[in-house]
Amino acid sequence: MANITFLKEGREVVAADGANLRLQALENGVDIYTFVGKMTNCGGYGQCGTCVVEIVEGAENLSPRSDFETRKLKKKPDTYRLACQVVVQGPVTVKTKP
Repeated sequence: MANITFLKEGREVVAADGANLRLQALENGVDIYTFVGKMTNCGGYGQCGTCVVEIVEGAENLSPRSDFETRKLKKKPDTYRLACQVVVQGPVTVKTKP
């Protein structure tokens, strides 16, 4: 099982290994989108880049960055990920809307 801690929200979610970070956040009432992102997000298909989160701890427990993520986040720190592209395999701490 993977514990996902959302720092700003003060919430901890338990998810099965292999769970998608975006889906776990939304299913547990954690808002990962900014105001504009709420209106323009692609629904988790990895096309818009609006579900950016910062991985504070546990990056080694996540799937590697996809090519799209690498291109979309090239000017962002390595700790930034697109939640829709992240598969969680262990404990992780996440900061939403960095």
